[in-house]
Amino acid sequence: TDAAGVVFFPAYLAMCHEAYEEALAAAGLDVRSFFSASSGMVIPISRSEADYLRPLRVGDRLRIRVTPRRTDAHRFALSFEMTRLGPPEKVAARVQTQHVCIDAETRGRIPLPDGLAAWIDAGA
Repeated sequence: TDAAGVVFFPAYLAMCHEAYEEALAAAGLDVRSFFSASSGMVIPISRSEADYLRPLRVGDRLRIRVTPRRTDAHRFALSFEMTRLGPPEKVAARVQTQHVCIDAETRGRIPLPDGLAAWIDAGA
């Protein structure tokens, strides 16, 4: 948190990444191998943006909804809605990340792997 006790803004992205990993695991994808460069691919974030609607503080309980969307054969976007649980429940932030699938060695774009593509196309 910052000096005012409010969650520091980069922590929102860290929480969203944890929700992304949980969503992949819930879809049956092996998260450990998925994020390993030994898989022959890496999927870095190429863009991120966030709208901070209300502050989060230490101890706040959250629900993070993850919604994937394919943008082309190599890229996808994730939308996150971060809701502070109540009462009353209030949306605290909306975050979006864009990802690109690349070869771990050449860094050239490659198609999304089948399991990931199925998860994205299903819309989680």
